[in-house]
Amino acid sequence: MRTELPGWAPADIDLQRPNAARVYDYLLGGASNFEVDRVFAHRLLERAPEAGVILRHNRAFLGRAVRFCVEQGIRQFLDLGSGIPTVGNVHEIAQRLAPGCRIVYVDNEPIAVAHSELMLEDNDDADVVLADLLKVDAVLGAEPVRRLIDFTRPMAVIMAAVLHFIPDEADPHGVVARYVDAMAPGSFLVLSHGADTGQERYQALRRMYDQSSTPAAVRTRERILTFMAGTELVEPGMVWAPHWRPETGTADPLAPAVICAAVGRKP
Repeated sequence: MRTELPGWAPADIDLQRPNAARVYDYLLGGASNFEVDRVFAHRLLERAPEAGVILRHNRAFLGRAVRFCVEQGIRQFLDLGSGIPTVGNVHEIAQRLAPGCRIVYVDNEPIAVAHSELMLEDNDDADVVLADLLKVDAVLGAEPVRRLIDFTRPMAVIMAAVLHFIPDEADPHGVVARYVDAMAPGSFLVLSHGADTGQERYQALRRMYDQSSTPAAVRTRERILTFMAGTELVEPGMVWAPHWRPETGTADPLAPAVICAAVGRKP
């Protein structure tokens, strides 16, 4: 059955396969998704009912990390693989704490970019770029990036739950290193990444994503840690997302241990 596109949706999007950004949106309670994404999400929940909780923990980590960066004096953010806008966006958190913070979102999912454009049309200090984060020169040279980001001053580069959709053949470590090289001293790298825990049901989830438009490339915690090269980890280092500076002061010991999270400062 043909899916009717809403007016805001680009006409050339792929609706034959689920997309990770739209599945993520659905699991977080958003409406920027399609039937193919919802079917995939329900299959995912059948195998791992805690999947929605895991994603909410990742989103909460992002919020805490942004607040931390603002507290450290950061006033500009480059959010790579930003996804579809939902509650707790980077610009909402940063600009509420420090008006004038500048944010550029980057994503290769047309739905994510279309929604971000609508959300940001009256925000002079935030913009979005439709681009593949692997094409570093294109991202850094994009007009919104050049206009809003001053690479001579400290900034935060965010890669939240995106690198586990980039295969090793695409050299994600080399790509991250180039972004770190572009950052001024005193900048921060904010990163979260699904970890290979060895549990069979999560292996099954990875195989499910192999059938989507965004196959998963889950890595071990040790391998994930190497993405932070060129930075000094801030406390508590690389931990499970719910354990990174939890607001209550104590992390939930029963929280699913799936997504690693860390923030590193470039010396």
